Amino acid sequence: MFVTTAGRTNEEMKVHTKEISNKLGIPYIDRRKKGVQALLQSMQCDQCMVVGKERIELHTINEADPLFFHPSSSHFRLKRLLRGEMDPLIEALELEEGMAVLDCTLGMASDSITISHVVGEKGNVVSLEGNRYVALLVEKGLQQWETNFKEMRTAMNNITVICNRYEALLPLLPDDSFDCVYFDPMFDVPVNESEGIQPLRNWAVYDSITEETIKEAKRVAKKRVVLKNHYRSPLFDQFGFTVTKRPSAKFHFGVIELSNNR
Repeated sequence: MFVTTAGRTNEEMKVHTKEISNKLGIPYIDRRKKGVQALLQSMQCDQCMVVGKERIELHTINEADPLFFHPSSSHFRLKRLLRGEMDPLIEALELEEGMAVLDCTLGMASDSITISHVVGEKGNVVSLEGNRYVALLVEKGLQQWETNFKEMRTAMNNITVICNRYEALLPLLPDDSFDCVYFDPMFDVPVNESEGIQPLRNWAVYDSITEETIKEAKRVAKKRVVLKNHYRSPLFDQFGFTVTKRPSAKFHFGVIELSNNR
């Protein structure tokens, strides 16, 4: 793994890229007008990070499409919420303004942005990402994404990104430190229609949800633990989630209501 600049760059961007190199502890490689795929081959690496003026990209050898930050579905989800329509995740979490949510699976932050919009500036959204390169890419993307959609910008500003795996962080958190804990792990059964997530599959953390994970989540959450997964996932029954089944949807939400379990 190494980091390099975009094709068109300047000394300022080179300095910035070297700072990222030092932060991540990976080599900085001068671009020297080489294409990314040619650079990967010459370095005998499978993956690299490319730092541009407007965005960071993660490239995989022999893959045409890089991974880069984009708010994706959160844009139209916020529009729907502003029209008074509901969002299945928001319903599953039973979110209200001012609540604190731990999103254990940040990914491209679409869910975190939607959650942040609902809990508002008085709320608190902490989002975990186990892959340090994805965590940096998304954290920078949330800060730098240019939009005239003020509600989107406000929501992005109110997300704290932490690079850590949920199984490592959850045991360190105090009891009842969040209202809700949310999981959206990579599905064991891929949803083939979800093309937007394909570049993420090369970088995603594929840790399993375990009994210990759910136990810790129930300790940390005051109100609810919510799991999003493929509608055929065995995890819902395995860990006692009450599933909200949605006709024709490829994924469902499972809920553990904690008010009845303590």
